[in-house]
Amino acid sequence: MDPKHKIVLQRNRRPLVVDLKPSELYDGLLEKGIFTQDMIDEIKSSGTRRDQARQLLCDLEKRGSRAFPCFVQCLRDAGQLPLAELLLGGEAPVQPLVPTALEAIHPVLQPLPVSSPMDVDRPGKYIAPICPIQRPSDTPSPSPESEYRIPRPPRRTRKDSIQSYKMDASPCGHCLIINNVKFEPNANLSNRTGSNVDCDKLEKRFKSLNFIVAVKTNLKYKQIRHELSVLSKMDHSPFDCCVVIILSHGTEVNHNRFPGAVHGVDGPAVPVQFITNYLNGQHCPSLQGKPKLFFIQACGGGEKDTGFEVSPDEVEPCIGGADDQTDAMPMSSSSDSLSTSDEPDARATLPTPSDILVSYSTFPGFVSWRDPFSGSWYVEILDHILEENAVTNDLVTMLMMVNNEVSQNSAKGLYKQMPGSFNFLRKLLYFQTQSQGQTPA
Repeated sequence: MDPKHKIVLQRNRRPLVVDLKPSELYDGLLEKGIFTQDMIDEIKSSGTRRDQARQLLCDLEKRGSRAFPCFVQCLRDAGQLPLAELLLGGEAPVQPLVPTALEAIHPVLQPLPVSSPMDVDRPGKYIAPICPIQRPSDTPSPSPESEYRIPRPPRRTRKDSIQSYKMDASPCGHCLIINNVKFEPNANLSNRTGSNVDCDKLEKRFKSLNFIVAVKTNLKYKQIRHELSVLSKMDHSPFDCCVVIILSHGTEVNHNRFPGAVHGVDGPAVPVQFITNYLNGQHCPSLQGKPKLFFIQACGGGEKDTGFEVSPDEVEPCIGGADDQTDAMPMSSSSDSLSTSDEPDARATLPTPSDILVSYSTFPGFVSWRDPFSGSWYVEILDHILEENAVTNDLVTMLMMVNNEVSQNSAKGLYKQMPGSFNFLRKLLYFQTQSQGQTPA
């Protein structure tokens, strides 16, 4: 595809994903030789209407110089005129090239960088050339059958075959938010001023993403375990996803899978690897093969990151508040917080489960910063990124955006923070948006 046409598709990706009706284009794209039936079947299997639109646009960019004008013509033929005009941008209509008989026979072949008498009189015209095989002059003359061959169609890469999770159930799934703000005096942990701001943002955000949201406040160690157990015993069969969000103080612990732990308001900490085990395929069969997402706003330890110097062009300065606080506790080695002798549903000997993503507000071992008035850096930016990009981007891409923006903040003009995630998802994950929940896919 012409680079300028790729740019047009990329610039208009958001309205295309929102409004495109792929099912009305399949016959035309197949008839014009842009896609094969196998490719169209793969697009149809990618999920919701928006998932199919994303896959179609991604594949379209790889289908040669005829793909863009044929796509525009298909939009016109299907009555999707606003999108066709959007792509043309006021220019004269692009006329699709009429395929020759040879093109009709081999619609997926790509032109090779060789010249041939067949294309001298028609510059720019796509022809599937018959290419002579070059052989050393001292070799015997080959038989006529082996002298010429038709080039094979390009192979689809592994990246092209990445699927998307099914995310069209309504509601999409359960979202549990545990918000620990006020800690008991004997816990030796400060109250987390500003955490209610985080909680309110995330409750509204995940409701807008079509989740059933339950908020639990100021839970002790055993209460955290109880709520996770209750969640794991629910029947998630009607749903496509499950989300757990924990806002609390955190600490670094010994681990063999997922680092970190979060504190109950009474002091003891629940290791993150125990938290994820509640929803893995063995303990929650109705979530097998479905994405389980965990968002942890807590410190990963007590170390403060002062960062390193870079060129001013490398960052966009963004200064945190002078009163920013941390959610840190020193590293715990207490056998009580790690004991599994009475917890058969959280054995550390289970294999690492699939379809799980754990997003941490900070790198393991380091503190996480929170403003008493506007909430934590991580949640504020996560909420903003979801609001602006959930329509068009997958979750992993959006978390990379979060990482970049948070990394540019500074606490007290000195300290930095770097979020990250442990990703065991097998497919791309696109959230539902409010407009998706209101219109059929």
